This record gives sequence, structure tokens and C-alpha cells, in this order.
Amino acid sequence: MTTSCTTAELRDTVTMLSSPPLIRLITEIDDNGPIPPRRLAGTLPDLSTHHLRQTADLARTLGFIRVRPGVGVGLTEAGTELADVYDATARWARHHAYPSVISDFTTRVQHTLRLMAEALAPVMADGPRCPAGDQVPSAKTDADFVGACDLLHQWLGVYVQAARLAESEFAA
Repeated sequence: MTTSCTTAELRDTVTMLSSPPLIRLITEIDDNGPIPPRRLAGTLPDLSTHHLRQTADLARTLGFIRVRPGVGVGLTEAGTELADVYDATARWARHHAYPSVISDFTTRVQHTLRLMAEALAPVMADGPRCPAGDQVPSAKTDADFVGACDLLHQWLGVYVQAARLAESEFAA
């Protein structure tokens, strides 16, 4: 699978995917199941109402979540697969204490997604293999890093066009 994506588009997409409230929302639903719409603030109490509303609107517009009557706010297929990307990314980062020994889940995902984007940029049109840069020496040959990059690349290949359309509509 190939993905036509400029370096700037890749950077913008990774920046959007690295939003702490988005990471929290997607992983909370992935870990604990659908959230009743009126319980979002209680489930993620450290996020302001404004950030929570803005994040939920963005996630819904991007097709990551949907509200199902009687069930609540749940993940779509795109959201579930994004949660898989987050999990693989955090697993690699935790194993390699990246970016530091003491980092939370969100920080690990943010920093590692940036590292993966830098590694993916030169090969976005050539296939999913992910040669890593020199920032983390073990990443060059680490199968888990390559696997996480592959997962991100595959996700981008399937969902980046839809995300671009939705993001431009959301920004308007």
C-alpha cells in the first residue's frame, strides 16, 4: 500500500494525531468501551469542557468516533485502528524509555509519532518499511519500531484522505 503524502501533510497529520486530548479520548474509549455522551467530562475530568468539546467534534468529524443511541460515544473502525497505532507506538516507547524513563502514555505517543513521521517521510510513496533516523540508535533495527511504523503507514494509507477532507471541513 502506498500513501501519497507530502512531508508537510505528514507533519500536519502527525501533529493532529498527537493532540493530547485526542490521544486521551481515543485510548479511553479503546480501553474502557463507549462513554455516555453526558459522561465525557466525568470520564476525562482533567480536560476543560472547551477542549473536550473541541476534541470530540474533531474526532467525530474525522470519523474516529460516533455517538450511538443507547450505547454512547464509541470508536469507529478508523478510531479502533488509530488506538492500535497509539498502543504499538507507546509499547515501543515504553520498552526503550523514550523520550525519557519517566514519561506518561500521551508523551510517549507524541514523541514517538514525531520520530516515526521523520522516519516515514522519505518512504511515504515507496512502501511501509520504516527506516528510523539516528535519534534513537536501536530504532534502526528494532522490529517493534518498524512494525509500529508499518502500522502508522497502513493507517495513513487508508484514512489520511478522509482525514484531510474532514479536517478542511472542520477548519472552515
